[in-house]
Amino acid sequence: MDTFSDVDLILTCNKEDHAGLMRDRASLAALLGPLVAAFTGEHVGEPRVLICLYGPPALHLDLKVVALPDLADRVDEPVVLWERDGRMTAAFAAGVGRHPAPDPQWIEDRFWVWVHYAALKIARGELQESLDFLSYLRVTVLGPLGLMRYGLKPTGVRRVEANPALAQQLASTAGAVDRAALLAALRNACAAYHAFRPSSVKANEKAEQVAMDYVAEVAASL
Repeated sequence: MDTFSDVDLILTCNKEDHAGLMRDRASLAALLGPLVAAFTGEHVGEPRVLICLYGPPALHLDLKVVALPDLADRVDEPVVLWERDGRMTAAFAAGVGRHPAPDPQWIEDRFWVWVHYAALKIARGELQESLDFLSYLRVTVLGPLGLMRYGLKPTGVRRVEANPALAQQLASTAGAVDRAALLAALRNACAAYHAFRPSSVKANEKAEQVAMDYVAEVAASL
């Protein structure tokens, strides 16, 4: 943690009490401090989380309500702050925190279609859409695969700056609101993908050829 970290707090209970605790979690969050805003985490695929802002001073808190048996299924290893009769420790012992890793074959089956899509948008002049899509490729493909290549947790593009070589390579895929810059960024994204793609992946060489031929066609038209 550092001064910019948010706080993740897990409340746990017996399974039969979970629904009630979920219902009352906003009231519980308000007891913890000067709560100014809160909403649930469906947008990140985690409806059990109540995302809270306190202040002043400003503090971001993710408050998760989890039934005891479900503590075994997790992405990290929390520290137990308080428990009854060792119940949380026992529940955690039933599993190991493991961040979900991307499926490289799933990515390969889609990547060259995505490249063609990005090139289409650049050619049409939908520059904001192209810029946004390059960001999608960094978060969904290049960041996770690059972090895995360096033996790090594949959390999108979070903390890639801790690895200067990876950060520099991803920075070259950012682009700008300009056709030529976006096309160069797309080509850099393809080069980065080649560098990060595991050797175990069954490459779709025909799809790559079609997509890269179209990228070259777009480049020739600029």
